[in-house]
Amino acid sequence: MFREMRRKKQELSFEDSIIILKEATSGVLAVLGDDNYPYAVPLSFVYDNGKIYFHCAREGHKLDAILRNNKVTFCIIAQDQVIPEKYTTYFRSVILFGKARILDNPKEKRDALEKLAKKYSSDKMKKIKEEIEKQFERVYMVEINIEHITGKEAIELVRDKEEY
Repeated sequence: MFREMRRKKQELSFEDSIIILKEATSGVLAVLGDDNYPYAVPLSFVYDNGKIYFHCAREGHKLDAILRNNKVTFCIIAQDQVIPEKYTTYFRSVILFGKARILDNPKEKRDALEKLAKKYSSDKMKKIKEEIEKQFERVYMVEINIEHITGKEAIELVRDKEEY
């Protein structure tokens, strides 16, 4: 169903792709937007156990698109180093495909909010829990169930690893 990577030598292992998902602080969500135009939006997220979680307002372009068609793509750029003298870029990235759903179960929603908050503000969890309670009814949490994931890196980075 999903395409094989054409440049297999540059493919990151599943484990390396997961490390990138765990460490990255932002990614770009792509959905099928209004009038079938692609809509891509950067956002903060957390990865946990095969799923991506992010929050959104209770209305808006992103939410409307997900409700219309839950198939999404999410992209993370972990490294983007332009090397002008070599006319190349040393990059590492991950792309995943999955299905998004709004978490309507209060326990699932609260757990996802806490995971997201812990990733970005782990030292302030008491204050965060108060904020979650205050904002709980105003925010939606979205879960992406990952169906396919690939990571890729620049051929120069592959060659560097081979030399060691």
